[in-house]
Amino acid sequence: MANRTVKDAHTVKGTNPQYLIEKIIRSRIYDSRYWKEQCFALTAELLVDKAMDLKYIGGVYSGNIKPCPFLCLILKMLQIQPDKDIIVEFIRNEDFKYVRCLGAFYMRITGTSLDCYKYLEPLLNDFRKIKFQKREGNFVITHMDEFIDELLREERSCDVILPRIQKRQILEELEQIDPRISALDDDLDDLGESSDDDDEGPPLEIRERAPIHRRRSPSPRDRHRRSPSPKHRRSRSRSPRRRRRRKHCISRTPPRRHRSRERERDRDRERQRSPHRSHKDKDHESRSKKKSSKHSKKAKSEVDIEIQEANELRAKLGLKPLK
Repeated sequence: MANRTVKDAHTVKGTNPQYLIEKIIRSRIYDSRYWKEQCFALTAELLVDKAMDLKYIGGVYSGNIKPCPFLCLILKMLQIQPDKDIIVEFIRNEDFKYVRCLGAFYMRITGTSLDCYKYLEPLLNDFRKIKFQKREGNFVITHMDEFIDELLREERSCDVILPRIQKRQILEELEQIDPRISALDDDLDDLGESSDDDDEGPPLEIRERAPIHRRRSPSPRDRHRRSPSPKHRRSRSRSPRRRRRRKHCISRTPPRRHRSRERERDRDRERQRSPHRSHKDKDHESRSKKKSSKHSKKAKSEVDIEIQEANELRAKLGLKPLK
């Protein structure tokens, strides 16, 4: 008896309001502890106090499919079916954000497409943070506008299949609803005006006074670094004959080296070796001079001795002496 819908309740979408939630989830809600302890004999007045005590929103969680208190209160609202004015007050409440989420979700399930666009679209300007419990049991921080956008666009929210509603374009063509005016239009207009002012640039007087930055002539190093102009570039595509000739030439002739670089290298080597060699050469020259002077003295002394002997013999024989 406690799980039956109120007798005076009207059918929603052609069925019992509680049937808008799937049977498996509905049976889990009936078996939950929160439903038995907190939702028993609730009225529309007492429901407000329970809604104010909410700390997060969500559907079912864990492997045993346990329902959240938010989902239990939604089923209780479908069971007692409160007046539309109470739901509208839930939506317009700005002090308690989870009370607003509760009224918006109930309006999305039971309301018509016109009521959904009329009461839920203004909530897209609410950017407050709300807690959402995922299927694994952990919590995620989301925003009110994201939750409302999910209700208007997605087919399922909080593990509940949402009834289909007509698209806004069709209702605008039928003139049943006014075209939506976004709160961002004013910001976009301001950005457009600021961009136009930037495009105009400074006045002519400031432009004339502004210094003109001349381009610096490229240095010879930069010229060597730059690639040649496209006119002097050679095409990469070559005939197979040229490629063969080039291969033969490379194989026959060794690569040429720049002569100036070789000369500079030789000079550097000579400079590095020159100080060591100069000392050695000087020592060698001094030694060679000493040796040559000694040999010359020895040779002179021997020659003089021979001349003396020869002159003695010549004197005995009566001949003239040698010079």
